[in-house]
Amino acid sequence: MLYDTILTVMKRYKKTIKLSNVGYDIRGPVAEEAARMAAEGVYVTPLNTGNPAVFDIFAPEFVEEEMRSAVRAGQPYSDSMGVEAAREAIAAYCRSKGITKTGAQDVYTGNGVSELISISMQALLDDGDEILIPSPDYPLWTGAATLCGGKALHYKCDEDSGWLPDLKDVRSKVSPGTKAIVVINPNNPTGALYPEELLEGLMKIAAENELIVFSDEIYDRIVMDGEKHISTAAVEGAEDVLVVTLNGLSKSHMVAGYRCGWMSFSGPTERAKDYIEGVRMLASMRMCANVPAQLIIAKALSNPFSAASMLEPGGRIYEQRECIYRAVRDIPGLSVVKPKAAFYIFPKIDVRKFSIRDDEKFVLDFLYEHHVLMTHGRGFNYPDPDHFRIVYLPEVPELERIAVKLRTFLADYKQT
Repeated sequence: MLYDTILTVMKRYKKTIKLSNVGYDIRGPVAEEAARMAAEGVYVTPLNTGNPAVFDIFAPEFVEEEMRSAVRAGQPYSDSMGVEAAREAIAAYCRSKGITKTGAQDVYTGNGVSELISISMQALLDDGDEILIPSPDYPLWTGAATLCGGKALHYKCDEDSGWLPDLKDVRSKVSPGTKAIVVINPNNPTGALYPEELLEGLMKIAAENELIVFSDEIYDRIVMDGEKHISTAAVEGAEDVLVVTLNGLSKSHMVAGYRCGWMSFSGPTERAKDYIEGVRMLASMRMCANVPAQLIIAKALSNPFSAASMLEPGGRIYEQRECIYRAVRDIPGLSVVKPKAAFYIFPKIDVRKFSIRDDEKFVLDFLYEHHVLMTHGRGFNYPDPDHFRIVYLPEVPELERIAVKLRTFLADYKQT
């Protein structure tokens, strides 16, 4: 009896209230349900994350060989900023992209871009500080800002203009409490690629309001149709703006699990010494990034376009993009903007036709019926329940089967 009484009064340990408004639906409740189904023996096609190796897209052999040789040399900690040779190679890569004044002293390595997003937000944001983030976004940006006590304000990316940021909307959301703008180019989840004049417009807004720009460019080498990625920190006006450029090898060299990323500072860095010191402190607290992964950077960046053959007509990623774009476009009740980059397509659902009020329920229903895992649009901080994201990494025959499943599913789908 006494034991039962003790159980009723024991403290319950709860998650912090800081997590109340944080979500990461790419690996959220629907993905957890898919994992439960998989544990029961159901094969689920995982179209929720851009994880190339899951679909037998592996790193080039020279990268694997470099990693094998790095295992012994990579056993000690490195400097908290990163291995010197890696940072020199990253700085050289930045300069090749037109970020002319970047040196090794401006570069920090990290366990993927994800870790560096968190560090960059922790070092900058005080409670109530505002940061402008695109909608739709890669949700880690919103989550990291919120966990730091910041207030994420989402600016509109316009589907009718190919998912480009609406500069008028960006400008309207700047306030005295705004500290920074996040740019995701190429964009995840839409696959949009930003033109130079658009980036110059963002730089002008940042310069006029003395804002930092965080430019997430992890897909800068996954670009199709003869297009060219332009780095935010390389456009006219960027010399007057503190730009933090984030990049890595996860996508370009298909080594997502190696956790190999970096960020570089450019522009008036002398005005940001205190902020950069905060970054240095946080980098030191986690000791260093994965050292073997750092040791492959120089060799990998000496051949930075390892994915190039897959991005041309006849190449695997190009043909997969073409396949899913045509298939989605031809399904009644769906419309879609053709992505120019990355691994994702972001279709729009006719909510009236299907009576859709809950996009998470939509992807969950599809998961239950056809065992395909996708991510709903509101998981990317998109305001309306009328989009979803498909990862087009499976080979064309598998994508064709998935498209048939989606067409069949939507033929008589209605939410009740």
